[in-house]
Amino acid sequence: MIRRIGTSTAAAILFLPAGGYLALFFGLPLLLAFLGGFGLFTRGAETGFTLEHYRALFTTQAYLDGLWFSTYLAIVPTLFSLALSLPLAVLLARSHPGQRLFNMLYKVPLVVPGIVAAFVVMTMFDRGGLAARLLAPVGIDLPKLVRDPWAIGVIIASSWKAVPFMTLIIGGSLAAINRDILSAARTLGAGPMATFWRIQIPLALPGITAAFLLTFITGMGAYAVPNLLGPVYPLPLSVHMYVNAFERNNWGLVSAMGTVLSVISIGVLLAYYWVTRGMRASFGAEAR
Repeated sequence: MIRRIGTSTAAAILFLPAGGYLALFFGLPLLLAFLGGFGLFTRGAETGFTLEHYRALFTTQAYLDGLWFSTYLAIVPTLFSLALSLPLAVLLARSHPGQRLFNMLYKVPLVVPGIVAAFVVMTMFDRGGLAARLLAPVGIDLPKLVRDPWAIGVIIASSWKAVPFMTLIIGGSLAAINRDILSAARTLGAGPMATFWRIQIPLALPGITAAFLLTFITGMGAYAVPNLLGPVYPLPLSVHMYVNAFERNNWGLVSAMGTVLSVISIGVLLAYYWVTRGMRASFGAEAR
Protein backbone atom coordinates (compact mmCIF):
# COMPACT_ATOMS: atom_id res chain seq x y z
CA MET A 1 0.00 0.00 0.00
CA ILE A 2 1.39 3.34 -1.05
CA ARG A 3 1.45 5.93 1.71
CA ARG A 4 0.87 9.53 0.71
CA ILE A 5 3.02 12.24 2.19
CA GLY A 6 1.91 15.73 3.08
CA THR A 7 2.56 18.81 1.00
CA SER A 8 5.01 20.28 3.52
CA THR A 9 6.96 17.01 3.69
CA ALA A 10 7.14 16.81 -0.09
CA ALA A 11 8.32 20.42 -0.28
CA ALA A 12 10.99 19.71 2.34
CA ILE A 13 12.23 16.67 0.40
CA LEU A 14 12.40 18.65 -2.84
CA PHE A 15 14.21 21.50 -1.09
CA LEU A 16 16.70 19.22 0.67
CA PRO A 17 19.31 18.85 -2.14
CA ALA A 18 19.64 22.57 -2.86
CA GLY A 19 19.11 23.61 0.76
CA GLY A 20 21.56 21.02 2.02
CA TYR A 21 24.19 22.15 -0.46
CA LEU A 22 23.80 25.80 0.57
CA ALA A 23 23.84 24.92 4.26
CA LEU A 24 26.96 22.75 3.95
CA PHE A 25 29.11 24.86 1.66
CA PHE A 26 27.88 28.38 2.50
CA GLY A 27 26.04 28.34 5.81
CA LEU A 28 28.55 26.19 7.69
CA PRO A 29 31.65 28.25 6.73
CA LEU A 30 29.84 31.46 7.71
CA LEU A 31 28.81 29.92 11.01
CA LEU A 32 32.38 28.76 11.73
CA ALA A 33 33.71 32.24 10.87
CA PHE A 34 31.15 33.79 13.20
CA LEU A 35 32.07 31.43 16.05
CA GLY A 36 35.77 31.87 15.30
CA GLY A 37 35.44 35.57 16.00
CA PHE A 38 34.52 34.62 19.56
CA GLY A 39 37.48 32.26 19.89
CA LEU A 40 35.53 29.07 19.16
CA PHE A 41 36.49 26.41 16.60
CA THR A 42 39.57 28.34 15.47
CA ARG A 43 42.73 26.82 14.07
CA GLY A 44 45.59 26.28 16.46
CA ALA A 45 45.19 26.55 20.20
CA GLU A 46 41.62 26.85 21.46
CA THR A 47 41.17 30.06 23.42
CA GLY A 48 37.59 29.53 24.55
CA PHE A 49 34.87 32.14 24.37
CA THR A 50 36.29 35.66 24.21
CA LEU A 51 35.36 39.11 22.98
CA GLU A 52 39.00 40.12 22.59
CA HIS A 53 39.02 39.84 18.79
CA TYR A 54 36.03 42.14 18.35
CA ARG A 55 37.38 44.48 21.00
CA ALA A 56 40.66 44.73 19.06
CA LEU A 57 38.75 45.27 15.82
CA PHE A 58 36.52 48.07 17.11
CA THR A 59 39.08 49.83 19.31
CA THR A 60 42.02 49.90 16.91
CA GLN A 61 41.83 53.05 14.80
CA ALA A 62 43.61 51.48 11.83
CA TYR A 63 41.01 48.70 11.68
CA LEU A 64 38.09 51.12 12.00
CA ASP A 65 39.49 53.32 9.24
CA GLY A 66 40.03 50.19 7.17
CA LEU A 67 36.40 49.18 7.67
CA TRP A 68 35.12 52.53 6.43
CA PHE A 69 37.62 52.46 3.57
CA SER A 70 36.47 48.97 2.53
CA THR A 71 32.88 50.21 2.42
CA TYR A 72 33.96 53.21 0.35
CA LEU A 73 35.84 50.99 -2.11
CA ALA A 74 32.75 48.83 -2.49
CA ILE A 75 30.11 51.56 -2.87
CA VAL A 76 31.83 54.13 -5.12
CA PRO A 77 33.03 51.78 -7.91
CA THR A 78 29.68 49.96 -7.83
CA LEU A 79 27.68 53.17 -8.29
CA PHE A 80 30.08 54.44 -10.95
CA SER A 81 29.93 51.12 -12.80
CA LEU A 82 26.13 51.06 -12.59
CA ALA A 83 25.93 54.54 -14.13
CA LEU A 84 28.06 53.36 -17.06
CA SER A 85 26.46 49.93 -17.39
CA LEU A 86 22.87 51.09 -17.80
CA PRO A 87 23.34 52.98 -21.10
CA LEU A 88 25.70 50.27 -22.35
CA ALA A 89 23.10 47.61 -21.56
CA VAL A 90 20.47 49.58 -23.50
CA LEU A 91 22.87 49.79 -26.45
CA LEU A 92 23.51 46.07 -26.13
CA ALA A 93 19.78 45.26 -26.25
CA ARG A 94 19.21 47.23 -29.47
CA SER A 95 20.09 46.25 -33.00
CA HIS A 96 22.60 48.64 -34.54
CA PRO A 97 25.53 48.59 -36.99
CA GLY A 98 28.62 47.13 -35.38
CA GLN A 99 26.65 45.30 -32.68
CA ARG A 100 28.66 42.11 -33.10
CA LEU A 101 31.96 43.96 -32.68
CA PHE A 102 30.58 45.83 -29.65
CA ASN A 103 29.39 42.59 -28.06
CA MET A 104 32.90 41.18 -28.40
CA LEU A 105 34.91 44.20 -27.26
CA TYR A 106 32.97 45.13 -24.13
CA LYS A 107 33.54 41.64 -22.68
CA VAL A 108 37.34 41.83 -22.90
CA PRO A 109 37.86 43.01 -19.29
CA LEU A 110 35.95 39.95 -18.06
CA VAL A 111 38.82 37.65 -19.02
CA VAL A 112 41.54 39.92 -17.58
CA PRO A 113 42.54 39.02 -13.98
CA GLY A 114 42.08 41.78 -11.45
CA ILE A 115 45.78 42.00 -10.64
CA VAL A 116 46.53 42.47 -14.36
CA ALA A 117 43.94 45.27 -14.51
CA ALA A 118 45.70 46.90 -11.55
CA PHE A 119 49.05 46.74 -13.35
CA VAL A 120 47.44 48.23 -16.47
CA VAL A 121 46.11 51.19 -14.46
CA MET A 122 49.48 51.59 -12.74
CA THR A 123 51.30 51.60 -16.09
CA MET A 124 48.85 54.09 -17.57
CA PHE A 125 48.20 56.56 -14.74
CA ASP A 126 51.07 56.39 -12.27
CA ARG A 127 53.57 59.23 -12.14
CA GLY A 128 55.76 58.77 -15.19
CA GLY A 129 53.21 56.43 -16.75
CA LEU A 130 52.06 56.35 -20.33
CA ALA A 131 49.25 58.90 -19.92
CA ALA A 132 51.53 61.36 -18.12
CA ARG A 133 54.18 61.08 -20.85
CA LEU A 134 51.61 61.61 -23.62
CA LEU A 135 50.09 64.68 -21.95
CA ALA A 136 53.35 66.28 -20.79
CA PRO A 137 54.22 67.83 -24.22
CA VAL A 138 50.91 69.74 -24.24
CA GLY A 139 51.42 71.02 -20.70
CA ILE A 140 48.82 68.86 -18.96
CA ASP A 141 49.91 67.44 -15.61
CA LEU A 142 47.79 64.57 -14.36
CA PRO A 143 46.88 64.56 -10.67
CA LYS A 144 48.07 61.69 -8.53
CA LEU A 145 45.84 58.73 -9.44
CA VAL A 146 47.79 55.83 -7.95
CA ARG A 147 48.07 55.48 -4.15
CA ASP A 148 46.18 58.73 -3.76
CA PRO A 149 43.99 59.41 -0.67
CA TRP A 150 40.75 58.99 -2.66
CA ALA A 151 41.88 55.74 -4.26
CA ILE A 152 41.04 56.95 -7.77
CA GLY A 153 43.26 54.28 -9.30
CA VAL A 154 41.40 51.57 -7.39
CA ILE A 155 38.07 52.97 -8.57
CA ILE A 156 39.27 53.03 -12.20
CA ALA A 157 40.56 49.45 -12.11
CA SER A 158 37.55 48.10 -10.21
CA SER A 159 35.08 49.86 -12.51
CA TRP A 160 36.93 48.68 -15.63
CA LYS A 161 36.43 45.12 -14.42
CA ALA A 162 32.88 45.60 -13.15
CA VAL A 163 31.27 47.49 -16.05
CA PRO A 164 31.19 44.58 -18.54
CA PHE A 165 30.03 42.20 -15.79
CA MET A 166 27.14 44.47 -14.82
CA THR A 167 26.36 45.25 -18.47
CA LEU A 168 26.09 41.55 -19.26
CA ILE A 169 23.59 40.92 -16.45
CA ILE A 170 21.54 44.10 -16.97
CA GLY A 171 21.60 43.67 -20.75
CA GLY A 172 20.15 40.18 -20.34
CA SER A 173 17.34 41.55 -18.17
CA LEU A 174 16.56 44.30 -20.67
CA ALA A 175 16.64 41.86 -23.60
CA ALA A 176 14.13 39.61 -21.81
CA ILE A 177 11.50 42.39 -21.75
CA ASN A 178 8.69 41.72 -24.20
CA ARG A 179 9.16 44.09 -27.12
CA ASP A 180 5.38 44.45 -27.45
CA ILE A 181 5.33 46.28 -24.12
CA LEU A 182 7.86 48.82 -25.38
CA SER A 183 6.00 49.21 -28.67
CA ALA A 184 2.74 49.78 -26.79
CA ALA A 185 4.38 52.44 -24.63
CA ARG A 186 5.67 54.30 -27.67
CA THR A 187 2.26 53.99 -29.35
CA LEU A 188 0.68 55.64 -26.32
CA GLY A 189 3.07 58.58 -26.60
CA ALA A 190 5.97 57.65 -24.31
CA GLY A 191 9.32 58.93 -25.55
CA PRO A 192 12.57 56.96 -25.37
CA MET A 193 13.55 58.35 -21.94
CA ALA A 194 10.08 57.83 -20.46
CA THR A 195 10.02 54.28 -21.79
CA PHE A 196 13.46 53.64 -20.34
CA TRP A 197 12.77 54.99 -16.82
CA ARG A 198 9.13 53.95 -16.40
CA ILE A 199 9.08 50.60 -18.19
CA GLN A 200 12.51 49.13 -18.85
CA ILE A 201 14.13 50.02 -15.51
CA PRO A 202 11.28 48.62 -13.33
CA LEU A 203 11.09 45.41 -15.36
CA ALA A 204 14.88 45.00 -15.29
CA LEU A 205 15.23 45.69 -11.55
CA PRO A 206 15.91 42.03 -10.63
CA GLY A 207 18.89 41.97 -12.97
CA ILE A 208 20.06 45.41 -11.83
CA THR A 209 19.78 44.30 -8.21
CA ALA A 210 21.80 41.14 -8.85
CA ALA A 211 24.52 43.04 -10.72
CA PHE A 212 24.71 45.73 -8.03
CA LEU A 213 24.97 43.29 -5.13
CA LEU A 214 27.48 40.95 -6.77
CA THR A 215 29.72 43.89 -7.67
CA PHE A 216 29.40 45.41 -4.20
CA ILE A 217 30.29 42.16 -2.43
CA THR A 218 33.27 41.65 -4.74
CA GLY A 219 34.51 45.17 -3.97
CA MET A 220 33.97 44.69 -0.24
CA GLY A 221 36.42 41.81 -0.13
CA ALA A 222 38.85 42.96 -2.83
CA TYR A 223 42.51 42.52 -1.96
CA ALA A 224 44.86 42.64 -4.96
CA VAL A 225 43.69 45.89 -6.58
CA PRO A 226 43.49 48.00 -3.36
CA ASN A 227 46.82 46.59 -2.19
CA LEU A 228 48.56 47.63 -5.42
CA LEU A 229 46.81 50.92 -6.21
CA GLY A 230 45.39 52.13 -2.90
CA PRO A 231 46.94 54.57 -0.45
CA VAL A 232 49.40 53.54 2.23
CA TYR A 233 46.79 54.54 4.82
CA PRO A 234 44.06 53.60 5.37
CA LEU A 235 44.27 50.00 4.24
CA PRO A 236 41.01 48.17 3.49
CA LEU A 237 39.99 45.57 6.03
CA SER A 238 40.67 42.77 3.53
CA VAL A 239 44.36 43.77 3.49
CA HIS A 240 44.42 43.94 7.29
CA MET A 241 42.95 40.44 7.38
CA TYR A 242 45.97 39.11 5.52
CA VAL A 243 48.80 41.33 6.74
CA ASN A 244 47.89 41.85 10.39
CA ALA A 245 45.89 38.72 11.16
CA PHE A 246 46.42 35.83 8.75
CA GLU A 247 50.21 36.16 8.52
CA ARG A 248 50.37 36.31 12.32
CA ASN A 249 48.15 33.23 12.71
CA ASN A 250 45.56 35.28 14.57
CA TRP A 251 42.63 33.24 13.25
CA GLY A 252 40.16 34.73 15.71
CA LEU A 253 40.82 38.24 14.40
CA VAL A 254 40.60 36.95 10.80
CA SER A 255 37.18 35.47 11.59
CA ALA A 256 36.00 38.66 13.31
CA MET A 257 37.01 40.82 10.35
CA GLY A 258 35.41 38.43 7.88
CA THR A 259 32.20 38.34 9.91
CA VAL A 260 31.98 42.14 10.04
CA LEU A 261 32.51 42.40 6.27
CA SER A 262 29.81 39.77 5.73
CA VAL A 263 27.37 41.56 8.05
CA ILE A 264 27.87 44.84 6.18
CA SER A 265 27.27 43.06 2.85
CA ILE A 266 24.09 41.47 4.21
CA GLY A 267 22.95 44.86 5.52
CA VAL A 268 23.49 46.44 2.11
CA LEU A 269 21.61 43.53 0.55
CA LEU A 270 18.58 44.11 2.80
CA ALA A 271 18.70 47.89 2.34
CA TYR A 272 18.94 47.58 -1.44
CA TYR A 273 16.01 45.18 -1.57
CA TRP A 274 13.99 47.60 0.56
CA VAL A 275 14.82 50.52 -1.74
CA THR A 276 14.11 48.61 -4.95
CA ARG A 277 10.84 47.30 -3.53
CA GLY A 278 9.79 50.88 -2.85
CA MET A 279 10.86 51.82 -6.37
CA ARG A 280 8.78 49.02 -7.87
CA ALA A 281 5.78 50.11 -5.81
CA SER A 282 6.15 53.75 -6.91
CA PHE A 283 6.57 52.73 -10.55
CA GLY A 284 3.46 50.55 -10.28
CA ALA A 285 1.47 53.42 -8.77
CA GLU A 286 2.56 55.72 -11.61
CA ALA A 287 1.59 53.08 -14.18
CA ARG A 288 -1.91 52.82 -12.68
